Amino acid sequence: MSKYEDDEEEWRAIGLAAPARRALVDAKLYKVSDLRKISLKDLENLHGMGKSAIARIKVVMHGKKITFRN
Repeated sequence: MSKYEDDEEEWRAIGLAAPARRALVDAKLYKVSDLRKISLKDLENLHGMGKSAIARIKVVMHGKKITFRN
């Protein structure tokens, strides 16, 4: 069992690839609502976070009316 298994459940559910999921968990971001804590620039700078993952995250955030920190 991976050390990420329990913490990445929400990211897996929205269809993010493993590198993006690990990047989010390593940054202590375990669910979509946690993204309020960081800026888009910070998210883009996470190792493993690609354009596809960022696009997917933005769609989910928009649907939940969540915005990045400025």
